[in-house]
Amino acid sequence: VQLQASGGGLVQAGGSLRLSCTASGSTFSTHDMGWYRQGPGKQRDLVADISSDERTDYADSVKGRFTISRDNAKNTVYLQMNSLKPEDTGVYYCNTADQTVYYSGGYYSDYWGQGTLVTVSS
Repeated sequence: VQLQASGGGLVQAGGSLRLSCTASGSTFSTHDMGWYRQGPGKQRDLVADISSDERTDYADSVKGRFTISRDNAKNTVYLQMNSLKPEDTGVYYCNTADQTVYYSGGYYSDYWGQGTLVTVSS
């Protein structure tokens, strides 16, 4: 599965952004999907994930502020980010759950695709 994220930018604290990630291929609907964030000098963390049957889960740091959703007809997963904080700054990537592995405090994959940079100013 090839992935391309978009929608990042520069926003003031308290603002909102909506990220999109479009996947290639015909099997998108069968994959559990995740949004991952790599902050400056940090390992890549899982921010939110959504299963193929649309169950969602969030990192504690974003609960109540971020919403993950998917549109299988468009092969796209979204991340609506509200009440943004400077600590949300980083490059955001999406990936399929079966292409990532958690190891030693971070998430790794042989393939990440193009991420999108989110910068939140204070």
